[in-house]
Amino acid sequence: MKKFFIAILILSFFYIDLSAQSYAFGVKGGLTIGTQTYGSFSRRDPLFAFHGDVFIETAPEGNEFALFAQTGWHVRGSSIFRPRFIDQSGNLFNGSNTRYEYRNIALVLGAKQKFDIGQTSKTFYSFGIRGEYTLNTNLNQFSNDVITFRIYHPLDAFVRKLNYGLYLSGGFEFPFSDFVSGIFEVALHPDFSLQYRQPPIDNVFDPYTGQDRNYAEQLVRNNSLEVSLGFRFLRIIEYVDTIDWGEKTGTID
Repeated sequence: MKKFFIAILILSFFYIDLSAQSYAFGVKGGLTIGTQTYGSFSRRDPLFAFHGDVFIETAPEGNEFALFAQTGWHVRGSSIFRPRFIDQSGNLFNGSNTRYEYRNIALVLGAKQKFDIGQTSKTFYSFGIRGEYTLNTNLNQFSNDVITFRIYHPLDAFVRKLNYGLYLSGGFEFPFSDFVSGIFEVALHPDFSLQYRQPPIDNVFDPYTGQDRNYAEQLVRNNSLEVSLGFRFLRIIEYVDTIDWGEKTGTID
């Protein structure tokens, strides 16, 4: 699957190069705020992580629609934050932050529209389709928990490694020179598919209530907000017409 994503990106590079037009490429990265929709197990808090991408895009004259492809490292997931507290018996419990990480490689194919602001800067919005493959998670660290508490943690066995969704973004480009620009971007990554699917579990002892309870099927989707900074490098291809008049020689009788 990793080879599939790499092959798609390479084909995108070849397409832009073979089309013999100007193009831009660059890198970007920043903060990810990941959330997940859960069912009956417990409330989940945001997961704060980092991401990074490389991209390539067409560079048409003016502000016509550009096509782009990008791929990179993205951490999806959620967390459970427990603040510091004192129970009724006066016992002090330190706060904790349990992180559930799904470490994905993502590929996006899409289009971008730009608008001039001021004399040199531009604003833009972009949209595309996104596919992701989960390389690994951190869920194995919970496998040794007491069995009565294990129900609250997701398990690797129920992780769905292939996911897809939308890519929606907006931001600004600000030039440093004719060929180098800075980028500020805010992007949404809503998933259509399920990152995690666990079947219903009946008659599980709840250590908090002392009673058995049933747990519904867990259908977990990722939703992420990403804030990125980066650099964009422009390569301009110019067409030059050349005429070879050659040289003609001969003799006159």
